[in-house]
Amino acid sequence: MPDVFVNYRTGDEETAAAMIDRELARRFGRERIFFASASIEPGRRYPAELVDAVEECQALLAVIGPRWPDVPGSDGRPALEAELDWTRREIETALGRGVLVIPVLVGRATRIDPDVLPGNIRELADCQYKRFDHRNSESDLKALGDALARLLPELGEVDSDARAARERAEETSRKQAEGERGHTRMRTRDVKQRVRSGIGNLNGDLGTYISEPQGPVNTGRGHQYNAPHFEGENTGVQYTAGDNSGTVHQRFERERRRSDDER
Repeated sequence: MPDVFVNYRTGDEETAAAMIDRELARRFGRERIFFASASIEPGRRYPAELVDAVEECQALLAVIGPRWPDVPGSDGRPALEAELDWTRREIETALGRGVLVIPVLVGRATRIDPDVLPGNIRELADCQYKRFDHRNSESDLKALGDALARLLPELGEVDSDARAARERAEETSRKQAEGERGHTRMRTRDVKQRVRSGIGNLNGDLGTYISEPQGPVNTGRGHQYNAPHFEGENTGVQYTAGDNSGTVHQRFERERRRSDDER
């Protein structure tokens, strides 16, 4: 069942009507947009298909160009006045059903003068319209699609443009979150690498640090006496840190060799 019926008059802006149909079908799905030349299958009864579609639609777009009221019929008179004018009958049926009718004024077309309309569709002149200009076709088509998606919830649920926008937003949010997590990991790794060795002060709350000391460490005031013994390559060097208000005394003593008598 089509949600939107695209109504137009042959001889007046059929190209604009085809562009509108193509864009709406792309955005909402072919089955939701009725356009006579694209929606009626070969061999189907044209009048019955038109009546069924307009009676089932939720909105009708009346595409109106500058020549719309004056396009002649087969008898030379304005087609709008003909009893079997399908363009007028489609609008009349939609207005009678109380569905949404949106005039789409193309190019230099102006608001319709109600005095030129037959009495059964004179209400069309009171319907708020949308504009379509070939020079601004992209933005005008988007605005028309946005309006339909807002006014018809069924279309909003299948709006491919809205879905693509949500997916782009989610992807952007995901990349930002991954970037923030990666930045945090890099900062943590950087701090770990900086504190692996040495003695000194770190910016922030860590304060004075001493990494992997090889002997007793004094970081306060007072004297420290270190008496390491050299044995092999282990020097056992000890040191003090702090404000250096005390003194450091070191005594180095090699281990006395055992005499031959003690062996």
